[in-house]
Amino acid sequence: MKFLEKIVDKMEPNFEKGGKYEKWFPLFDGFATFLFTPKHTTKKGVHIRDAVDLKRTMNTVIQAMIPCLLFGIWNTGFQHYRALGLLEEFGFLDQVLFGAIKVLPVVIVSYVVGLGVEFGFCIAKGHPIEEGFLVSGMLIPLIVPADTPLWMVAIATAFSVIFVKEVFGGTGMNVLNPALTARAFLFFAYPKQLSGDKAWVNMELPDGYSYAENGTVVLNELGQKVGDVDAIAGATQLSRFNASIGAMKDKAEELGEAAGAGKEAFQAGVVKLGEKFDLLDSFLGVIPGSIGETSVIAILIGAGLLIHTGVASWKIMASGVFGAIFMTLIFNTAGVNPYMTVNPLEHLFAGGFMFGLVFMATDPVSAAQTEIGKVIYGFFIGLFCIMIRVFNPAYPEGMMLAILFMNVMAPLIDHYVIQGNIKMRLERLKLNTENH
Repeated sequence: MKFLEKIVDKMEPNFEKGGKYEKWFPLFDGFATFLFTPKHTTKKGVHIRDAVDLKRTMNTVIQAMIPCLLFGIWNTGFQHYRALGLLEEFGFLDQVLFGAIKVLPVVIVSYVVGLGVEFGFCIAKGHPIEEGFLVSGMLIPLIVPADTPLWMVAIATAFSVIFVKEVFGGTGMNVLNPALTARAFLFFAYPKQLSGDKAWVNMELPDGYSYAENGTVVLNELGQKVGDVDAIAGATQLSRFNASIGAMKDKAEELGEAAGAGKEAFQAGVVKLGEKFDLLDSFLGVIPGSIGETSVIAILIGAGLLIHTGVASWKIMASGVFGAIFMTLIFNTAGVNPYMTVNPLEHLFAGGFMFGLVFMATDPVSAAQTEIGKVIYGFFIGLFCIMIRVFNPAYPEGMMLAILFMNVMAPLIDHYVIQGNIKMRLERLKLNTENH
């Protein structure tokens, strides 16, 4: 590394003020400080002395997401071959290869477009590159389906960088989480491509294989049956929860005003709910879903690293879990429809709840900053997530909207927490003054 550092030091004068490539200094500085410890010093009063800078913090978050990325690559291939009934034909390495072919281009497009936009703004404004997109560039691929068209990923990434970060002043100034905003943009701009059961599992047949019997079986090159197609393979855990409500309504319409129709319709919904994945599969992550959101184990490994290094707030994570359990228990008590009977652990392990809580709700920029505020902020994220899931059948996942809503509320929460602290201190001061 010393050899490389000498080369970088030798090139640096060409990019400094008055140098031949002065205009491109932000680009050079970004790569140089990514590889080596920055030589910058504070130009104003020093508030914190620490060896860790923003790039190192961002790198820690990226490292925490690596288990999710690796598992997501394998699971993409596993779900593909399982849906086609070809797990015996294609083993672990085939599954990883298929997943890598699908996932890695999404990651590359996210980084190329996002960093390209940031580099452009830095060169135009003449300020150093801001490191915030190092994390967003990984988050965006992990929260979308593996089959998301690359041009959609590019548009959503550019939208989030320009309108969520740069418009507000760049890294550290955004009100909303950029990655979640990119996902929201995709969902509302292209709902057909990013919703429904077909969005989550790739059903393209390998070369030489073909469908038969109206697409219910798969034949190999010799015309031999090698797999049975799983008709509901693309249904995520949340869509299976949600289907129970549809089954109950359909049965209720069928029975009309007949005696005991309500009870029988509810039972039909419960039977439909039985199609959900078991708790162990949800915990392990061997279920359909966004690339990096399915494995709770991989997410918890990342959470452990973030908490150990102090990068993310455990208070937001813990209060988010408590808020979700609190809301779920209320629904369990009411039990108006089968969805309300889903137990708390199943809600925690389903969809993007755990991933969102660990990696996006804890975003130090858009989250609450005060310690009490973090608890309130996390609690309502968990609460609203479950509430949106159960009350809004058109949108089974509630974590994205819950976090974005609380991003907006975070400054207000901090304001009232701070004002409350000021009020208590003034009352304490007044009491002390009166006693003396």
